[in-house]
Amino acid sequence: MEAVLSIGLGYLFGSLSPSALVGRLNKTDVRKAGTGNLGATNTMLVLGWRAGIFVMVFDLMKSFLSGKLAQLLFPELGVAGMLACIGSMVGHCFPVFHHFRGGKGLATFGGLAIYCGARYVPILLAAGLAMMLLFDRTVAFPLTVSALLPLLLYGFGRSTAEIWAAVVAGVVLVLMHIGNLKKSIAGEEITHVRGYLKEKLFHKR
Repeated sequence: MEAVLSIGLGYLFGSLSPSALVGRLNKTDVRKAGTGNLGATNTMLVLGWRAGIFVMVFDLMKSFLSGKLAQLLFPELGVAGMLACIGSMVGHCFPVFHHFRGGKGLATFGGLAIYCGARYVPILLAAGLAMMLLFDRTVAFPLTVSALLPLLLYGFGRSTAEIWAAVVAGVVLVLMHIGNLKKSIAGEEITHVRGYLKEKLFHKR
């Protein structure tokens, strides 16, 4: 029962969409522009980097805080916090308050990583960015971090339950990015990473 309540708590947190709120304040339906997702990346594409960063931080924190609250409420369940973070991922991707049309879950996965331990975050970021630059595909980032987090938990001697919870979270993240992976393989990538960075860093106005 505690596991179900933890997931449910996280799901409610995850269903809160800062992207929809920011879009409403700017009189823009983010789901009808850009990639059509209620996430930080699409918010950044549609409304600019400030709005995107706000949404990203909010999405990170709703996952992280739901994990902390669940662990506080159910201290005897060692993975209550991680289950809440997974619930938050699902709520973010399929929010009950927004007709089950949400984001892709990357930022909420990031909240889970922070919950697991801040020391894992730099490793995940470095590996994800490196693979994204190497393959010149944005989808390389979520695929990399989804596989790496369980390996890190294993390497640092975390419990079997925590490792499996990270595996489940990784599977959710991968499933949400299958469409992006197919587009990337088909050569329909929206943004090529190296070209985007070159334009932003070296483009002369």
